[in-house]
Amino acid sequence: MRRNATVTHMGLDIHRNFTQASACDQQGQLLWRARLQHADRQALRQELAQWPKVPVVLEGSFGWGWLSDELLLAGQEPHLASSRKIAGWRKAQGIAKCNRTDADLLADLWTEKKKWWEVWRAPAEVRDQREWLRYRMGLVRIQTETKNRIHATLHRHGIVNPHSDLFGVAGRRWLSLLISEPASQSLLRETGRQTLKGHLVLLDQLRKHIAQATRQLRRAIKDSPVARRLMSLPGISWILAYTIIAEIGRIERFRSGRKLCAYSLLVPLADDSGDEIDAPPLGRRIGHAGRLTLKWAWIEAAHGAVRRPSRFKAIFDRRSDNGKRDRGRSYIAVAHDLCRIAWSLWKNDVDYRDCPPPRPGSRSDTSRPGTGQPENPMVPALA
Repeated sequence: MRRNATVTHMGLDIHRNFTQASACDQQGQLLWRARLQHADRQALRQELAQWPKVPVVLEGSFGWGWLSDELLLAGQEPHLASSRKIAGWRKAQGIAKCNRTDADLLADLWTEKKKWWEVWRAPAEVRDQREWLRYRMGLVRIQTETKNRIHATLHRHGIVNPHSDLFGVAGRRWLSLLISEPASQSLLRETGRQTLKGHLVLLDQLRKHIAQATRQLRRAIKDSPVARRLMSLPGISWILAYTIIAEIGRIERFRSGRKLCAYSLLVPLADDSGDEIDAPPLGRRIGHAGRLTLKWAWIEAAHGAVRRPSRFKAIFDRRSDNGKRDRGRSYIAVAHDLCRIAWSLWKNDVDYRDCPPPRPGSRSDTSRPGTGQPENPMVPALA
């Protein structure tokens, strides 16, 4: 194709059924546009094979992963742009949103001096880890909803549950007897019996699928040295370790523990403006641009870490006045500390220890509290 001779970069606007493409030259001039249909994958691959092997900017919207893999197979160089940043940039320029202008805008991003718009493009193996994780999380969420519906069915018919665990061995036996009772003796109407039976069948199927997904996750954790490092931290179980690994992907993309904390939505932000002196701060919150699942994992780990004596419990007690106030922010403070330490463990390939090793060049002996002097005197005391 002669039109490929001067193409230096491209932009792709991805939709469910098609993708709009814009090709530009080195000066940023639009050369041609194309439209890729997703229904015929073979025709799409043939079209991509004819495109020039240049950088391609695509928006990090839903479904970018498979198209990114197809671009790599065709020899292109895909780059992922942040949807939030692109939307803000479009709004700041007053550009109306449509398919063609969106593709043109993505192509123009490559001419920017700084790649402020680019985000990490997770490889296929990391996306596979996240897909297994979200699959299991979705099943657990459906299981919880099903259990709540069973409780609601009993409550709707005025039936009191005599067991502490309705879904344990004794509770399930009681539910089976409740369904199998004759209609003349049962407290459930026929519709209630049928819906309760259907919910129990669904619950059994969900448990089988959750167990299958759990075995898959356990196999992945068993062969992961990073998971063993993370599980040395208090409060991090194997499922939280898998969640953290899947959501982070590559630790090398974070220059420090603070960067990882910001990505995990654990760094406080503020909208303070003209507050009164000695007044409580206004507009304090944690970030919103990051991984919500990763934030959940760290806070869950914080709840477990403060249950036994450790430095994390000391942080929680100090921030919350021994659990009397501001417990939510205290858990976030503990999660922040866990995140920073986990970055160091992963980066340096070491296990967690309650007593950290001394810093290089520091004295190994301790000092007397409040004096700054060594515990053991350097000279003997005068008689």
